Amino acid sequence: MAFTRATGKHRGPSRLSRRSAGVASVAAIATTGVIGTLASPALAAEADIRPVEDTGLTQAIVASDSLADQIGAQADAQQQEAALAAEQARAEAEAKRKAEVRVKQAREARERAAREAERKRLLTYTLPVAGSYVSTSYHAGGGQWSSGSHTGIDFHAASGTKVVAVGMGTVVEAGWGGAYGNNVVIRMHDGTYTQYGHLSSIGVSVGQSVTPGQQIGRSGSTGNSSGPHLHFEARTGADYGSDIDPIAYLRAHGVAV
Repeated sequence: MAFTRATGKHRGPSRLSRRSAGVASVAAIATTGVIGTLASPALAAEADIRPVEDTGLTQAIVASDSLADQIGAQADAQQQEAALAAEQARAEAEAKRKAEVRVKQAREARERAAREAERKRLLTYTLPVAGSYVSTSYHAGGGQWSSGSHTGIDFHAASGTKVVAVGMGTVVEAGWGGAYGNNVVIRMHDGTYTQYGHLSSIGVSVGQSVTPGQQIGRSGSTGNSSGPHLHFEARTGADYGSDIDPIAYLRAHGVAV
């Protein structure tokens, strides 16, 4: 025979349902702060009769809060570490940039110093024969000169002595020069000219650039010469007759004669 439930009757809530509802009610009342004053007598009686079972809800909430705090602390620590790493990277990059700037500035300073030293070297004048002296002065008289006087100065030099350019310039003549014998004429960087006569050999060619102290030949006694020496002239132009005092010329360029 089949069992039928009476029409219009509702089965009372089970013990588990009542307990869950009770716990929910306690939780709701506890949030208002009045659990002690508003608890129903029935609930209090039931609580006195049997203890409320621990559902694990409070433990779960506490555990969840603790885990969240740990995660938050870890996140904060990671953010701090990331910020420190970023700051360190910026500091290292700035230090590297400053070091590169210092290296560049030092290199540029060395290059400027080298250029200045080279500029000074190129503008420096020197004697045409090192360690020599003037054996015949400028405008000295005598029948051996076609003009009636010496148009340059003679530097004492044994045959084969090295002869150098007194300053920077360009060779405009290199070869036989009649009474000058083997000679070299250089147009100097300031527009003046210098001449080196009676050479035994020539070591440069026309159009060649020369620098102060560069060898251009060796002394001798070619042309109209009474013995080995170097005839040196300074001129305002390339042509004969434009000579100026060679000693004054060299001294004006810082050469002690």
